[in-house]
Amino acid sequence: MELRSVEELMDLLYACRSRHALRTAALLRRSRPADKELQLAGLVHDIGRLLCPGDESRGAEHAAAAVRSLLGERVYRLVRRDGRAREDDLTRLILADEESRTAGFDAGVLEDWRTVLELVAARNSRLGAVD
Repeated sequence: MELRSVEELMDLLYACRSRHALRTAALLRRSRPADKELQLAGLVHDIGRLLCPGDESRGAEHAAAAVRSLLGERVYRLVRRDGRAREDDLTRLILADEESRTAGFDAGVLEDWRTVLELVAARNSRLGAVD
């Protein structure tokens, strides 16, 4: 499944109801406030379990494929934990993912991330991409 809009992604994230994903993204925001793509990788990394229930071993692959065209190659590689992603970025994502499972802070609400999703999606859109 390929997500085509921020609205589709938001619907999926609401369906996941993952406080863990919100905490992961918030931890990444604290450690790397300017790195929106890394933060979003933390936010969306768990959607694969909802996209393909019962296929836990390939959850990251499903999640990465779903957001690739919307959020770009870097988010795709981070979510997939692809070896082509920068090692320090992958390490930060993995550590935030682990820490978020035990962290007990208020990470806000999903709607707080809509603008960041829209900005990254606009930057990575096929029609609006200027690099």
